[in-house]
Amino acid sequence: MGYSEWMQKHAKKHKQIVEKLLREGYTQEAIIEYFDFKNMKDKEIEFCPLYAKNKKCHDMDELNCYLCACPNFRFSDDGIKKVDDKLQYSYCNIDSKDGRQGIYGEKIHQDCSKCQVPHTKEYVMKHFDLEWSNIMADCEIKA
Repeated sequence: MGYSEWMQKHAKKHKQIVEKLLREGYTQEAIIEYFDFKNMKDKEIEFCPLYAKNKKCHDMDELNCYLCACPNFRFSDDGIKKVDDKLQYSYCNIDSKDGRQGIYGEKIHQDCSKCQVPHTKEYVMKHFDLEWSNIMADCEIKA
């Protein structure tokens, strides 16, 4: 599955949860709180394959999963550019000091596993939109 397909599938899962919470009368702050890793792994196990393993994608105490993907992530399923003999598929738009370019055979992908930027409640509040796809709108590089 490419990045684009993953983003579309994830947007649907995200929207279903947000719509359920809105029907239950959750406020913006309560929705953000609901997306706390500890809560999500117990109540929304299908949201992330790591939840079943009780594993976090980022090593941080207060992991908020509202922005499961980062609005600073840029990708193209067709590749962005050649770097030597490899094809780069993704990068960090803010060049986070905690991110890196990982080389996987002939492919280069952004490795965000050490970055915590989008996973704090403060960051989510600053960039909040009920429609996750709106926050992620700039991620895909279209030709």
